[in-house]
Amino acid sequence: MSSSVSELKERHAAAIETVNSLRERLKQKRQQLLDVDVAGYSRSQGRAPVSFGPTDLVCCRTLQGHAGKVYSLDWTSERNRIVSASQDGRLIVWNALTSQKTHAIKLPCAWVMTCAFSPTGQSVACGGLDSVCSIFNLNSPTDKDGNLPVSRMLSGHKGYVSCCQYVPDEDTHLITSSGDQTCVLWDITTGLRTSVFGGEFQSGHTADVLSVSISGSNSRMFVSGSCDSMLPDCDTLVASRAVVLNLGSLQNSHEGRITCLGLSADGSALCTGSWDTNLKVSLHYYIFVLMPCHCLKNLV
Repeated sequence: MSSSVSELKERHAAAIETVNSLRERLKQKRQQLLDVDVAGYSRSQGRAPVSFGPTDLVCCRTLQGHAGKVYSLDWTSERNRIVSASQDGRLIVWNALTSQKTHAIKLPCAWVMTCAFSPTGQSVACGGLDSVCSIFNLNSPTDKDGNLPVSRMLSGHKGYVSCCQYVPDEDTHLITSSGDQTCVLWDITTGLRTSVFGGEFQSGHTADVLSVSISGSNSRMFVSGSCDSMLPDCDTLVASRAVVLNLGSLQNSHEGRITCLGLSADGSALCTGSWDTNLKVSLHYYIFVLMPCHCLKNLV
């Protein structure tokens, strides 16, 4: 018995060595074939080389599998996987490099509006017209029908869930925005609300909140955009601490409701999108947090 085990180990080691040798030979062969670039080959064939400018986009993958409108998507931090939410009632997790589906999750409510990957990529969240944010652990076993069960349902909003985003570097906390004019910071472990932004606070929104964006450089700060054209900048740990930017009163402001927004990675710029068909970028955004509200108008 021991001789057969040792023989298998030797054969396994030999196979690994062969695979590594073939991999190295393949790498060398590829290097030998890289004797010309696209432009040079085009010239040798008497054709004009194709060139791309810095703002040109080239579609390199088409991910097909949804049967309804795709309403939301999110990338993992490694940028190699995508989760998409569609009104066919499914979340699909894709390998962005191979276009393969790794998960197709049947949702409790087909009317989904938002989805997000956790920072570790181990779970995904989604929400929509059911006013609930559902969490799915991608490592959980499927049920007898092959469906991934909901690992946590965050219930407490009185309106639809329009946007959700995990707090950076934390799989245990998530922020949602809602048609009930509030944003909520959730503890996913307990399923309870940690903080409610808006509602009873005077700095809150007066219309549906459509989007949130957490600062990548300071996870205590996030901004939210609403149909009221207001942009409160909030502290994720203190619900009553917020600075409100009224875009409607500023020069060169949006003429329609704000539907989406995002902070740059270092927090120095804010981009907003609106029904007026425009995107607007505001720089030095963190000055808004550090200075009194009456200074805001002079800084944009």
